[in-house]
Amino acid sequence: MSYLQDKERKLIIFSLIVISLFLSPYFILGDGAHIRVHDNLDSNLAWYKVLAGSGQIAGSLDARIPQIINGLPRNALGTEYSLIVWLYVLFPTMVAYGISQGITRFIAFLGMYLVLKDHFTKGEDNSLIRVGTALAFALTPFWPSGMLSTLGMPLALWAFLHIRKGRGSWPHYLALTLLPFYSSIVLGFFFFLSAMGLFWLSDVIRSKGWNWKFFLAIAYMTAVFLITDYRLVYSFLFDGEPNSRDEYFHARLSFWHSVRLTFKNFLLGHTHVMTVHTLVILPVIAAAIILIWKHRKWKKERIFVFLFGLNFALSAWYAFWFYKGWLPLTERFHFLDTFNFARFHFLRPLILYILFAIGLKILWNEKILRKAVPWLVAAQIILLLFTNEEIVYHKKPSVREFYAEQQFEEIKNYIGKPQHSYRVASIGLHPAIAQYNGFYTLDTYNNFYPLSYKYQFRKIIENELEKNKRIRVYFDEWGGRCYLFTDELGKHYMFKKNSKRRIENIYVNIEQFKEMGGEFIFSSVPIDNASENNLKLDKIFNSKESAWKIYLYEAL
Repeated sequence: MSYLQDKERKLIIFSLIVISLFLSPYFILGDGAHIRVHDNLDSNLAWYKVLAGSGQIAGSLDARIPQIINGLPRNALGTEYSLIVWLYVLFPTMVAYGISQGITRFIAFLGMYLVLKDHFTKGEDNSLIRVGTALAFALTPFWPSGMLSTLGMPLALWAFLHIRKGRGSWPHYLALTLLPFYSSIVLGFFFFLSAMGLFWLSDVIRSKGWNWKFFLAIAYMTAVFLITDYRLVYSFLFDGEPNSRDEYFHARLSFWHSVRLTFKNFLLGHTHVMTVHTLVILPVIAAAIILIWKHRKWKKERIFVFLFGLNFALSAWYAFWFYKGWLPLTERFHFLDTFNFARFHFLRPLILYILFAIGLKILWNEKILRKAVPWLVAAQIILLLFTNEEIVYHKKPSVREFYAEQQFEEIKNYIGKPQHSYRVASIGLHPAIAQYNGFYTLDTYNNFYPLSYKYQFRKIIENELEKNKRIRVYFDEWGGRCYLFTDELGKHYMFKKNSKRRIENIYVNIEQFKEMGGEFIFSSVPIDNASENNLKLDKIFNSKESAWKIYLYEAL
């Protein structure tokens, strides 16, 4: 083994140790760990627990989950062919969460390392660049329930590029087969496979041949995704029941607002595909562009130049997807509203980190800049280490404090009836908390649910919506959060026990609430005019292990 190969092996071992340490808080702290709330604790983790206990993991296409909104369609909670579902069936929440993070980050490292080593930074003297970039990519703060939807793209690209060059073998096809079982087609791979299809088509147009192996590999991975995500396919194409996404309205931004959003996304990224690229990666890319211009290497570095242009184009596409100029098309073709085509920007993590690696290689080839490369790699890795959830969310409730199992067990025992025999809803509190603790909720946060139910639920809060345009538009033109919104609290759902907030003047339709089966409201703030709404305060629940003070109101 040469010195350079031995150095690369040591760098890989070091990277695996860093990733393991990065993951360690989940296993050391368990329920005491602090993790992302938005689109995580407030939704997905509760969904997995509800699904695991529903007896409907492999339910029929028309099965319902009675614990949520008097019968949430089973298809709204994803496919049983996704490994993440089974992690939450087999393990406690934080063990499953930690394992899922580990699977995603180690495969992200492997995929980025392989695609750089075989296709973009081949030289032995580039070992630090490819291993360092792969480690940085594996540490990015991805959306947890997205799994490998974005972080698995480098492994898929590695496989496709080998197949495209006629060098495909069983490891490449194995990667294309297994990735769909730990990723989502709508959260990343629809857009990646579309890009691969365009790549294949560009080869044909440029007279490089039809390359049927490449085409069939794309078709094969697409077919595996369609089979594993069959519930989504059925719901999108064959389920005739109108759902909440049918009223999703996205085209509302002005031209100049869309321009501003383009540059915001280009510079800062997006919450679901955070790349943390602003401080180190963008300057590296800019310096590489300057060097290409200085040395007139546009043709030699055409891949870098193309990816740079594509990266900006994806930010523009994301921003202008919300441009109101789409209105004539969305009114004519309804699927343009129900499917989020803005997510082509989910390709950006893959592109940005390949640009980072190639940019570092361009800097490395400049003797005067070579010494800066290791420091730039280290800077990006150190920056990403500070994005560890335990650091970022240390002021948020821990998992134990958020779900407050002991406190909600006390509430259940106080009510003293089987949980399936009554319905609850929450104010100033995510309904996922009640769901996680086994309560049957009229409110929810879900990607789609029957539109008829949205109309039913709206009657409960219609007076509050009339008082507040922001929550009215939020509910009527999206409605994914089917919450007991109030004018005074607005779009805030986490009032902790030390909060001084209170609701002074609420008016909800309690008769409609009771007609839908509602008996109790869990509120994180006191309601001053509860009696005017035919609500009686039964008891206040507090707990050292909870982030909340729960006011239990009973509908009279």
